[in-house]
Formats: sequence, structure tokens, C-alpha cells
Amino acid sequence: MKKTFWIVVNSIPVLLMIGAIPLVPNDYILTGMYIAVILASLALKRESNDMLFFVSGFFIMTVFEYLFVSTKVETFERNSLFGAMPLWLPFLWGSGFVAIKRAIKILEN
Repeated sequence: MKKTFWIVVNSIPVLLMIGAIPLVPNDYILTGMYIAVILASLALKRESNDMLFFVSGFFIMTVFEYLFVSTKVETFERNSLFGAMPLWLPFLWGSGFVAIKRAIKILEN
């Protein structure tokens, strides 16, 4: 039960970011909000390799998402990044990678 609690706590920034998507129609404002949430969450708790996982998720998933969107199987109505996806999406992916890394660490201990 304690592990579940800490996994949920570490997921709160990502949940806040997802919850803001329908509330903030401007991708640039939403991206700024995401950057603020990311900086605040890293200021509150920063673990080893957080930035490595964030940057990896940011770039790797941006490339994969672009390739996937280019197949026309998935499309976004909000396409402020490369005309294919929302500008805020790589920040969400990066944060998701950090949350997953932290969850794995919690489960291993």
C-alpha cells in the first residue's frame, strides 16, 4: 500500500499536465505551464538520472510520435510542433519517463 501511495504521488505532475489539456486551448500557454510544473516538481524532488530520463523521453518519443503520426494512423487536431503534434507533447512524454523511472525504483525497493 505504501508503494502504491508513492507511485501515485510521483505521478501527480503528469496527471496535472494531462488534466490541463482540455482546459488550456493555447499550445504555447500550455507548454509554458508544463515547463513550470516540470521545474517545480524537479525542485521539490530531484533524483539521480531524472534529467537523463526526461531528455530521453522528450527526444525519443518525439521522433517516434512523429513517425507514427506520419503514417496517418494517428492525427492531432493541435499540431503546433512540426505541423504534426502539439508543442507540449514532448514535455509530457519526458515527464512520463521520469514518473515511470521513479515507479520502477519504488517497486524495486
